[in-house]
Amino acid sequence: MDHNENHPHKSRVELHAKDYHRRKRILAWVLSIAVLLTVAVGAYSAYIYLRTKDAVDNAYDDQNSVQIKNGEFDGKKKFAVLLMGTDTGALDRKEKIGNTDTIIIAVVNPQKKRYSLMSVPRDTMAQMIGAEKFQVKKINAAYPVGGAAMSMASVSKLVNVPIKYYVLVNMKGIMRLIRYIGGINIKPTLSFEYGGYIFKKNQLTHMGGGGALAYSRMRYDDPEGDYGRQKRQRQVITTIIKKSVSINTLARLDSVLSAISNNIKTNLPFDALRQIAFNYRDSTKNVKNDYLHGHNATIDGASYQVQSTKELQRVSDYLRTELGLSIVPVDNNETYQNKRNKIQGFDFKNPENQDYHIYEDYQDQSYQEEGDNW
Repeated sequence: MDHNENHPHKSRVELHAKDYHRRKRILAWVLSIAVLLTVAVGAYSAYIYLRTKDAVDNAYDDQNSVQIKNGEFDGKKKFAVLLMGTDTGALDRKEKIGNTDTIIIAVVNPQKKRYSLMSVPRDTMAQMIGAEKFQVKKINAAYPVGGAAMSMASVSKLVNVPIKYYVLVNMKGIMRLIRYIGGINIKPTLSFEYGGYIFKKNQLTHMGGGGALAYSRMRYDDPEGDYGRQKRQRQVITTIIKKSVSINTLARLDSVLSAISNNIKTNLPFDALRQIAFNYRDSTKNVKNDYLHGHNATIDGASYQVQSTKELQRVSDYLRTELGLSIVPVDNNETYQNKRNKIQGFDFKNPENQDYHIYEDYQDQSYQEEGDNW
């Protein structure tokens, strides 16, 4: 009797060779598809990356470029950006170089996982830092007088906070941005009608670009005047930020940036913006809103907002603390003018409009880029 008669004539390997090779071919096929998809996604991502970079580069202001240190936007360091909105390019506004009627100091604090928006009223009295001779104007005139550099320097000097980055958006850019992210939902702070749009207090309202612009622009029917408008502007900005960071589609990001790139100027280069987008997402979860409180005053027949030295110090202390800087006394043209005007009887406790005089013997043009020493 052959003891091997019940054994197979082929080995286990030989017996399953056919299935083995078939599975190997399937595995190779799956891996090939995976590789092709990876290459395709990589190529598409590179394509979107390059198109997005082109869009951002189109908005880049190399005349006001600054040296960005390695790791400056690593998700741990705090930083400030001056946000400005100019009333050009939308709703029948034709000015090519408009005043920056929206001025907001944005400070990102990753340790507290929040960002702060500090509004500066458009009519705030301020020295034009960088002008050839001593000038005091409304802060919203700094941009048409001396561009982004003068705006950053003047706001920095006003509250003694280093600001070396800015983003300027015209109203057409805001409208397009809101349109491309699918609109925003907001509960109006008050009921009013403006520009053909009707808003009801506390009623959740979906706004497109035109509606959001109308909502954030109205001033004269607001009991709080420009301060009420600033609140609505910050409300729109925070809503845009929350919705923007939730967008994960590269194609949509490309479309958004391409659509608004001609309506934005910034001295933040592409790599810096990319690092901010990836490294500071947690900082968009919470926001603190505030504004520089002023007093109505008349200077040479024109209406201004003048801030008390106490208020300038309050805002400076808060912003410097958020940036991790030591608190120091504010000492500038505005505090000097306040001192001289108080001697002449100007009362910051009086809510009525008062005359305010500019003493041109203040000639301090010093301005230090404190941010270089962070």
